[in-house]
Amino acid sequence: MELTLLFAPLIGSLICGFGWKVLGEDAACWIATGGLFLSALLSWIVFLTFEGTTETIQILRFIESGSLSTDWSIRMDRLTAIMLIVITTVSSLVHLYSFGYMAHDEHFGHGVSYKPRFFAYLSFFTFAMLMLVTSDNLVQMFFGWEGVGVASYLLIGFYYKKPSANAAAIKAFVVNRVGDFGFALGIFALFLLTDSINFDDIFAATPALAETTVSFLWREWNAANLIAVLLFIGAMGKSAQLFLHTWLPDAMEGPTPVSALIHAATMVTAGVFLVCRMSPLMEFAPEAMMFVTALGATTAFVAATIGLVQTDIKRVIAYSTMSQLGYMFVAAGVGMYSAAMFHLLTHAFFKAMLFLGAGSVIHAMHHEQDMNNYGGLRKKIPYTFWAMMIGTLAITGVGIPVWILMLGEIPIGFAGFQSKDAIVESAYAAGSMYGFWMLVIAALFTSFYSWRLMFLTFYGKPRGDKHTHEHAHESPTVMLVPLGVLALGAAFSGMVWYSSFFGHTDQVADFYGIPYAEAAAQGADTVDGAETDHGAAAGEGKAEHHYAFAGQPGEGALYIAPDNTLLDDAHKVPYWVKTSPFAAMLLGLFTAWMFYIKQPTWPARLAANQRPLYLFLLNKWYFDEVYNFIFVQPAKAIGRFLWKRGDGDVIDGGLNGLAMGIIPFFTRLAGKAQSGYIFTYAFAMVIGIAILVTWMTMTGGAN
Repeated sequence: MELTLLFAPLIGSLICGFGWKVLGEDAACWIATGGLFLSALLSWIVFLTFEGTTETIQILRFIESGSLSTDWSIRMDRLTAIMLIVITTVSSLVHLYSFGYMAHDEHFGHGVSYKPRFFAYLSFFTFAMLMLVTSDNLVQMFFGWEGVGVASYLLIGFYYKKPSANAAAIKAFVVNRVGDFGFALGIFALFLLTDSINFDDIFAATPALAETTVSFLWREWNAANLIAVLLFIGAMGKSAQLFLHTWLPDAMEGPTPVSALIHAATMVTAGVFLVCRMSPLMEFAPEAMMFVTALGATTAFVAATIGLVQTDIKRVIAYSTMSQLGYMFVAAGVGMYSAAMFHLLTHAFFKAMLFLGAGSVIHAMHHEQDMNNYGGLRKKIPYTFWAMMIGTLAITGVGIPVWILMLGEIPIGFAGFQSKDAIVESAYAAGSMYGFWMLVIAALFTSFYSWRLMFLTFYGKPRGDKHTHEHAHESPTVMLVPLGVLALGAAFSGMVWYSSFFGHTDQVADFYGIPYAEAAAQGADTVDGAETDHGAAAGEGKAEHHYAFAGQPGEGALYIAPDNTLLDDAHKVPYWVKTSPFAAMLLGLFTAWMFYIKQPTWPARLAANQRPLYLFLLNKWYFDEVYNFIFVQPAKAIGRFLWKRGDGDVIDGGLNGLAMGIIPFFTRLAGKAQSGYIFTYAFAMVIGIAILVTWMTMTGGAN
């Protein structure tokens, strides 16, 4: 079953890409889509029936070179199972949605076959992502990592006749390679120090790495911290963290289904998955994790500020993706890996729905993407409106504060309400006040620009082209069905899986297969003996006991050190901390309502009064301009120098001049020396022997 769900997308991709001329376009695309739905079905079966014990399924021998021994194997644990349902569910729905969205694409002329190529790229993208998350070693993960990069290049630049699409694809490819260089260095360092790239061997060696010092860049470093930072640099590129984030908004140049696939559940989540997968290493690298926390919090804040002023509907959602990824890294950075995965899961549902909902709006408005040209669309496209409304309620964190009402021990609210609050509470409990306040402020901004999107798109008077508004229409059923399925996840996934990701210690441990032990009454020490039968520990009176994580690195899908009590501490934070994201949501909603419903003239007046700040945010903190000045222009200057002076002067002027001038001179001279007389050749031999003897005498001969 595991092999089928892994290779079904690849087989579908190959059939669709190479066999469509035989099968026909529609048949080939449906085969690719069917492979994804099969993979999704099997992934849910694996997820729902998984018992918590880590399994390894060997596919084939991969690389054998010296001490490097690598199999292509599937590592099946809870972390893998979560990623499987996220990837395959979103990808299968994106495939189905694409039948409607890509039916008549204006970028291609009549009679041009583009759909088989598009569906083949989508399926290949999914296979590469599945290869990444099922990997049992870092080499296999790196192959999947780069496969996703190749597929994203093809998808972002799918409109290859569009210069901006080509530029965006190149930008994504280059920026990700910068991050991948750090990832590769981390892999090299692990192999150097542990003589293995297999996860089990690396995890077992992590305590020793924490006591090891290595030389790098002319100074000494703690090995665990250095490797953790290098791996995180790889995650920064894939998950668009600050400084390596510039590719993400430009990825909007691809078709909207591509945006949903890349931003919601696949490529950008790979970095979060990497950090969580390497939790046994991260737990022994506190300095590195402080860096992860600080950068994640800063990313969440910066992205949220940029989203405040964007008018392209897809770019607004793209910056919200970048901001939400910052939340996930804050959770991982403080050691709450389960909360990071919780937000990854819920985010996949509501973010995919927001992107596909935006695609439905764009489809209805004949490919218009500027929200300034929308308005009053809720009656024209009611199903899309309600889908977008559910997604907005989820991403902004709408729910009932825990001090008012709970469903047992589960907070009541949309998906983002539980997962986002879990991260905010964890940041406060960990003592990261910078992370806490950056996330709360980001939640305020997220609420503002999310409701701003809803008000500008669906409320008020129609703006822009009158003809376009008059002909606005609801999307076909094949595009609405994925929205309905994702709406269910956006509404209920947080409540359904709250206990498994952020419940009591024993509940989280059972879910991830982490050993745990019953703690003493004070909760500081553990009694002898870890729980071996996790199911037996889930009996009556469970809530009356206190548990602590136990076991060694690698014994569960995640490793949480025994002294990491953050899960319990997060549940004990003050009520004002628990309520702060909800208050930020209300303030953002009220401000957006005032600006775009009650007083619609305020935004223009504020932009005029605060022109420098407005331009600063509109130009995305000028990151592109700074990078262009620091990196792009010097690279171009070096290229021009090598072209003009290297190729022009040295090669063309020097070597070609040598070949055309001096060499013919010596050729003519040699021709004259070849007289045909024996004494001429004898004389040349004697001169050569004399030179050789002289050289050997002066240099000491053979010694």
